[in-house]
Amino acid sequence: MTNISRIVIIGAGMAGARAIINLRANGYEGAITLVGDEALLPYDRPPLSKASILAESTPEPVWLLDEGIVASLKAEVISGVAATAIERATKSVRLADGRVLPYDKLLIATGAKPRRLPIPGGEHALLLRNQDDMLLLRQRFVPGKKIVIIGGGFIGLELASSAAKKGCEVTLVEAQPRILMRGVPEAIAKIVHDRHVAGGVTMLTATALSHLSAEAVHLADGRVLPADTIIAGIGASPEITLAKEAGLTIDNGIACDDHMCSSDPDIYAAGDCASFVHAKLGNRRIRLEAWRSAQDQAATAAENMLGGDKQNVTVPWFWSDQYELGLQIAGMADMGPVTVARQASPETLVLFHLAEDGTITGASGIGPGNAISRDIKMAEMMIAKGVKPPKDVLADPAQPLKALIR
Repeated sequence: MTNISRIVIIGAGMAGARAIINLRANGYEGAITLVGDEALLPYDRPPLSKASILAESTPEPVWLLDEGIVASLKAEVISGVAATAIERATKSVRLADGRVLPYDKLLIATGAKPRRLPIPGGEHALLLRNQDDMLLLRQRFVPGKKIVIIGGGFIGLELASSAAKKGCEVTLVEAQPRILMRGVPEAIAKIVHDRHVAGGVTMLTATALSHLSAEAVHLADGRVLPADTIIAGIGASPEITLAKEAGLTIDNGIACDDHMCSSDPDIYAAGDCASFVHAKLGNRRIRLEAWRSAQDQAATAAENMLGGDKQNVTVPWFWSDQYELGLQIAGMADMGPVTVARQASPETLVLFHLAEDGTITGASGIGPGNAISRDIKMAEMMIAKGVKPPKDVLADPAQPLKALIR
């Protein structure tokens, strides 16, 4: 740590904010400069599609760092200025306003950017990425207005739920045979689908697009969906422009090892922009777009930038709210070909995913509020320990899962 006196962080989201906190918690006393292209201090993004958009009065951002915290951490935050280049030879970062920031260690935490619709008229679809996007959608979510959402992933579904709650006429269009094709088992996706239908959302799956106009979505089969507002929620791409131009290795994001270090030993990455090797998941390279994963990766990167030897082996965990339903996923469902269902009540479902040898690799659950939280937490702990749980115990809600962890 003695040779490190200047750390620069590019990206003012969860990973960037948590990195500052973790650097100070690890005893680092040198300079920290965080650069964000938005003219706001770091704020939390998950509420944008849910609580913020539904708030009665105009919502303030949910701050991750406010001015008082920044001051107490003795950090410099440069807001509203983009980083334009990473110059590895001189170990410096160029900013859009001409400033040059030298670094001893650099953390890239640039997140991901929503994908635009690659069809004629795709520019007519709004995106949700930041506070301004959310404020615009709030103005559009007016009772009786026709909202057409393209994409049946988490963002599209959360916005459909919010728009329906606001009294809009909502249609969701998904090209795949079902919603939530990536990472969510069909049985849970069906519960979400049915709840949206019950909430008044028209769900069109296996439906291809032709083009968009300013006031309508034109489907490949000739149908036309009139729309006051069109929103694209077709996933996000890791923001790797600076890393790529700097010559860092790219592999579904900025390619990092299990210590969150990139192909340059002085440059680390964390959050949605980074892919990394997970030693507890068969050394599989994964990229996670999840709030808690960004926190965990930032903690790992911070410790290792200061000379630590910390592996990022936290079990992936993700959540989403749809109406009154809470959906949670731990581990990697697609690594477990064997599925065991546990149903404590008619309204809840937890699926445990096991490898061929019986090791638990993932769990997916859905239910009202936090009804499935405890089971998912127990599964998370079992995954971390590499437990091979008896299927009959997993399947029986009367059997406590805690006993399997001891």
